Amino acid sequence: MRSLFLNDYLLLGVLSAVAVILLTPLMKSIAMHYGVVDSPIESHKTHKIPVPYLGGVALAIGVVTVTYVASLTSNFSRSTFFLASSVLIPAFIMGIVGLVDDVRNLSPWSRFIVQSTFGIAISVTLVATNTLGSPFGNPLIDIPITTLWIVGITNSINFFDNIDGGASGAIAIASTFLFILSWQGGQQLIAALSIVLAGATIGFVLWNKPPARIYMGDAGALFLGILISSLAIRFDPNPIDKISSFAIPALLLAMPILDTSVAVLSRLKRRTSPFLGGKDHLSHRLMRMGFSKRQAVFMLWGGSIFFSLIALVISNAEYSLERLCVYAAAIVWLMLLVLFLRTSDN
Repeated sequence: MRSLFLNDYLLLGVLSAVAVILLTPLMKSIAMHYGVVDSPIESHKTHKIPVPYLGGVALAIGVVTVTYVASLTSNFSRSTFFLASSVLIPAFIMGIVGLVDDVRNLSPWSRFIVQSTFGIAISVTLVATNTLGSPFGNPLIDIPITTLWIVGITNSINFFDNIDGGASGAIAIASTFLFILSWQGGQQLIAALSIVLAGATIGFVLWNKPPARIYMGDAGALFLGILISSLAIRFDPNPIDKISSFAIPALLLAMPILDTSVAVLSRLKRRTSPFLGGKDHLSHRLMRMGFSKRQAVFMLWGGSIFFSLIALVISNAEYSLERLCVYAAAIVWLMLLVLFLRTSDN
């Protein structure tokens, strides 16, 4: 792939944003026509009127189309094209699975089995092609941990999509910072895919921010989850120590991870299934504290920006300060975990 300049990357981001902005109203019309809507009939829903799904279809089409068109005009090498496809194709197929779930409501176990299958396939590919950002150096360790990361983050993004603009905004922030990090490190493929993802999600946020006019649905959540988890773990934060290198992907997605941790721990404490919906997410707790839906979303975005900034600082800090930043971020995250767990969960 030819060397890309900053303007080239920014153009990719703008093109993906425009593509999603134009595709989303089309998907909204199709969803309304065929009745693919999220009706607020369950107690944990925060909206009052039916909202159309299929926003995730616009996201997936926009990202995949812009990436492949760019690859054809930027002289991608065959190996680079393969590596891009090894992430995009599984993400797109997971998006299709999510779309089926939006329409027919698959069981949680069905989704989990498919996620695990693709997680293993992606993990094996990353290890076999030596494109894992911070490997342990042992496939028997790298493959299970990478699979756990991909499946865990994919579910976290799905969990985090519980309030207008929550998940789409978090992915927009994470992918923007991942672009900056990979651009600074000269990792062109990850930078290109990250800026395309950032542009697409920013374009979608314009339709998905409170009050949302369309939802991404499981089609978008599963597509974005596979994509951002794969890109984050492929990022090589060298030269920093192992603990810091493992911390950077986690910091970029710290808020979705926090939301999932709070919800799952709360449900286990109540002896209910972690897969059941409920009003125990961060957004619900913030609104019970007296914040409006818009304020809650801004606070969640603010948390994502805060932890992503720490990831950026770690990547540029002196070696002696890297672990100090990681420990400080971990303390803040744990304090938030305790704080939210102590608030009312229903």
